[in-house]
Amino acid sequence: MTPQELRAFCLSFNAAVEDFPFNPETSVFKVRGKMFALTYLAGRPLTVNLKCEPEDAVRLRGEYPGLIVPGWHMNKRHWNTVTADGELPDRIVRELIEDSYDLVVAGLPRAERLRLDRP
Repeated sequence: MTPQELRAFCLSFNAAVEDFPFNPETSVFKVRGKMFALTYLAGRPLTVNLKCEPEDAVRLRGEYPGLIVPGWHMNKRHWNTVTADGELPDRIVRELIEDSYDLVVAGLPRAERLRLDRP
């Protein structure tokens, strides 16, 4: 996955926005003010921090050692850092981004979820 594809995919979700709260190089993708992805798009290798259910986070780290690791500078129980530079199939990266978005949306108040068409 290229940086442009990663950015475009993150922004393809309802109400997703890109923000730069830390510095001008670090993209933070949010839905209704809550972060679901964080990346340095110029990084090599390209990595992205994604929210994950704790049990799935551990399982994924075991299935893809070195490519999915505990979230860098994040709560290691709920976040993974995913290498998205091509070693991991793009399909899996997209699924993990969507799962992260869905987890964040699930934590929003019901009225917000309904506005996003995700009850």
